Amino acid sequence: MRHRDKINHLGRKYGHRKSMLSNMAASLIKNHSINTTLAKAKELRSFVEPIITASKDNVKYSEDKAGSDEKLKEYYKIKRRNANRYCFALLRDKQAVKHLVDEVVPKVAERNGGYTRILKTCNRLGDNAKMCYMELVDFNPNYSNAKNAPKAAAPKTTRRSRKKKTADAPAQSEANEPKAE
Repeated sequence: MRHRDKINHLGRKYGHRKSMLSNMAASLIKNHSINTTLAKAKELRSFVEPIITASKDNVKYSEDKAGSDEKLKEYYKIKRRNANRYCFALLRDKQAVKHLVDEVVPKVAERNGGYTRILKTCNRLGDNAKMCYMELVDFNPNYSNAKNAPKAAAPKTTRRSRKKKTADAPAQSEANEPKAE
């Protein structure tokens, strides 16, 4: 029985599952999107979002906020170092941590969670598994530009037809007018 068992084991032992999620999270952070099964994506979401939140300490505790206070600078330095160590302990990839801190965190600094988006796609041909496309939210230009772009005014529409004005209309109106002699 699976009473009070909230972890989806994904058919793997603990070590394999941990390594798989770590590799998938590193790929997601480096490439900004991955294709995977829906079950793995849902588990990956709960794995990667706390990592991104923790890495935001690099922005939150930046040196410029400390000002001239040396104790505060040292405190901020320790907080940033701990955030990087935590991220590296889970991702186990230096390039992924560097990419996370340098490129991903500045874009998601204003966001309070919800850093990933899961878009369902078709079923896999071999075993009919539900597939999806998982991406970091602020890195898809199709979604981000649509929000920021000003909306164009919609043309007026009507359900009834209107008479078409043609180029001949002014000539006909002049021909109907009486000529002054």
